[in-house]
Amino acid sequence: MTLTALESCASVNNSQAGLAAIRPFAAPVQHPEIIFNFFLTYVIPAQSPLSMSRRASTMSNNSNVPPSNDGGQEKQKMLLSADQGHFSMVKALHLADLVTELNGFCGVMSVFSSMRYCLGDPTDYSALWAALAFMPFGLFFDFMDGRIARWRKKSSLMGQELDSLADLISFGLAPAAAAFALGIRSNVDHLILAFFVLCGLTRLARFNVTVAVLPKDKSGKSKYFEGTPIPTTLSIAGLMAYWVSQSWTHENIPFGVIAEGSALEFHPIALLFALHGCLMVSKSIHIPKP
Repeated sequence: MTLTALESCASVNNSQAGLAAIRPFAAPVQHPEIIFNFFLTYVIPAQSPLSMSRRASTMSNNSNVPPSNDGGQEKQKMLLSADQGHFSMVKALHLADLVTELNGFCGVMSVFSSMRYCLGDPTDYSALWAALAFMPFGLFFDFMDGRIARWRKKSSLMGQELDSLADLISFGLAPAAAAFALGIRSNVDHLILAFFVLCGLTRLARFNVTVAVLPKDKSGKSKYFEGTPIPTTLSIAGLMAYWVSQSWTHENIPFGVIAEGSALEFHPIALLFALHGCLMVSKSIHIPKP
């Protein structure tokens, strides 16, 4: 087909672009540089870096959109794994996670208040009352973070870990620190209180591992707790509050001291912490969830 015939066919469609695209092929085949120029002019721009980057960006954006039913977990993972970004950790937190942080705050303030009491007048119980009062507030926030997570339908593995760590501070370390401040502080008492805290730590770690395999109800919640939940240590905090109200501290701690003055000196009431620690890690005790 001649160049004139080709141009006539192109003019039928009144397409200047079509004519420009056909013109290079009218040249003899022995000039491949013309075909090469055609590809440089018309084919390669269609695959330009700008257009390719737009598609890649679209695919990337689509891949980063979390499924609608994952509770925002994928989005949180993406934010936490980002190498750049100001306050990326804060942006990754859900509202329920921030409430969990308040639980941890109450636990830390309880420990600080116990330490402040140890540094002051032993007859001034204001700091000790503050230490005991922060624990119920921690329980309130521990209760509310789960409610908020279910209300907003957003949960995350980070939130689960935060909850366990905050519980350990508020309901494990804080009661042990308050007991120390009250006067349960011999060497053997230290070991008993440490055992109590480690039992709480172990119980929370076991919960994080087994929560996915425990029997669930229709709402998706586990049907029971394995061992006593760590917030039940507030019962001991309530007992200590009664002791403070009666000024039963230091030398007046109930049940006194055994082996006083020896290396085995300890307060028998400290065994209450050891018993509670054993109940927390028990696997045979199943407490139905409310």
